[in-house]
Amino acid sequence: MTKAIRIHEYGDADNMKWENVNVGAPGEGEVRVKHTAIGLNFIDIYQRTGLYDIGALPATLGMEGAGIIEEVGASVDGFDAGDRVAYAMGLGAYSEARLMTTDRLVKIPAGIDDHTAAAMMLQGMTAQYLLKSSYPVQAGDTILIMAAAGGVGQILSQWAKYLGAKVIGCVGSEAKAELAKDAGCDHTILYNTEDVAQRVRDITGGAGVPVSYDSIGQATVQASLDSLMPAGFFISFGNASGPITDFNPGMLAMNGSLYMQRPTLATFTRNRELLNAVAGDLFDAVVSGAVSININQTYPLAETVQAHKDMENRSTTGSTILIP
Repeated sequence: MTKAIRIHEYGDADNMKWENVNVGAPGEGEVRVKHTAIGLNFIDIYQRTGLYDIGALPATLGMEGAGIIEEVGASVDGFDAGDRVAYAMGLGAYSEARLMTTDRLVKIPAGIDDHTAAAMMLQGMTAQYLLKSSYPVQAGDTILIMAAAGGVGQILSQWAKYLGAKVIGCVGSEAKAELAKDAGCDHTILYNTEDVAQRVRDITGGAGVPVSYDSIGQATVQASLDSLMPAGFFISFGNASGPITDFNPGMLAMNGSLYMQRPTLATFTRNRELLNAVAGDLFDAVVSGAVSININQTYPLAETVQAHKDMENRSTTGSTILIP
C-alpha cells in the first residue's frame, strides 16, 4: 500500500483526504513512478472544486510530478527502471507512487534536480508556449503580465526579459512587486489599488501593449483589454479570481479589433513531437541560466490541505512543491 491525497466529492480544501491506495504493478505500456516531488498548481484547485470536471470520484488530484521509474510494464519503449522522469498534465500526482503511461513522461536532464523538475514542468511549459506560440514575443516588445509574482508569472518575466522584451508586471502587493522586479519586470503595477490601463498607457507613451498574459480571470479582464494596442492579443490562461463570465465578443471590437485566446498546455503538447520540443526548450532555458525556478514554498504531501488554502488566499509566490 502507498499513500495519496484523494477527493470523494468536489468542494473546499478540507474535502481532500490522505488515504491508503493500492498501486500495483504496471500493465501494458505503463511504468510505476515513485515520486520524489510534486508540483502544486491552480489547475489542482479548479479540479478540486469541480470547476474542471475530472470524471468519476474518488480521484487522486495533482497534475505534475517528478520521480524515478521503479518498474516497467510490457511494450514500453524509451524508458527503463531507474530513469529520472517528470511530467505535467497527468492527473494523479498527489501520491507517493503511481502507475502511468509514458506519453506524458520526459526524462530529466543532468543539471536539473527533482525538486526543480517537479516545480517547472506545468508552469514552465505553459510559459514556453505563451511566449513562443500564443504570442511570439520579439525583442523590443513591451508586454503585460498579470500575477507576475506567481509561478508562471516569474518564469514568464524572466524568459521574456531574456528574449529582449520590456516587461510590465501586475501584482497584488508591494512585497510581490519586489519579487516581480527580481524576476525581470521593468515596471510593476498594483492591480488592486492602481488604474492598470492608465499606468500601461503612461509607461508606453499612450500606445498600449501588444499582449496581456492574464491568469487572474474575471477581476482583470477589463484591465487587460483596456491596456492593449489595436489588434493586440488578450491571452487568458487562468481563473485565479474566478472564471470570466458574460464575455461579449463586441468588447474586442470596441477596444481596437483585439484577438483573444484561451489556450491550454494540453493543446501545445498534444503529441510526442510537440511535448519534446516544448519541454526541451524549457530544459535548455533553465540549464543555461536564462530562467530560474523559484521554489518559495515546500509542504509535506500529507499537508496538501494547507498548501491549497495558502494558494487560494494568494499568500504563495513563485513555485510550490509537495514532498512525499
